[in-house]
Amino acid sequence: MVFGKTAECLDIYHALEHVAACGKVLYGSGSAFTDWLERMRLVLLSEGFAGMERELSALLLEEDDGEKRQSVGSLLEYLRKNAGRLNYRERLECGRVIGSGLIEGACKNLVGKRLKQTGACWRLARANRMAVICAVLYSDQWKYCWKYAH
Repeated sequence: MVFGKTAECLDIYHALEHVAACGKVLYGSGSAFTDWLERMRLVLLSEGFAGMERELSALLLEEDDGEKRQSVGSLLEYLRKNAGRLNYRERLECGRVIGSGLIEGACKNLVGKRLKQTGACWRLARANRMAVICAVLYSDQWKYCWKYAH
């Protein structure tokens, strides 16, 4: 394991894309959709999977339209698979990020610049190894990884 123990987090924007897609099936694109999406966002941020499971299970009990039930069921299953990665409240309380923007920006700036240098030609395996080295170098893991590299 290169990075040691990690605390994974599902990017809040990606999670909310799934919630919004379900909301559009349920409510269309009007104010009912906007209100529901905002409520679900607050539930997701404050209660994580437990709150979303409660809300979506209640919707399943109320809903008799097959397409809407299928959409709610799919969202519930998606969130269930990621339940351990939905601890947004705890992360925010510790001052940690819940979006992937920092990581995506680092990949673009730290790794992308290296890969796109004039005359650079990379094989996939070597590019992946170089990306790991860049990530370790710019994190606080260099000494740990170097210790176990030999």
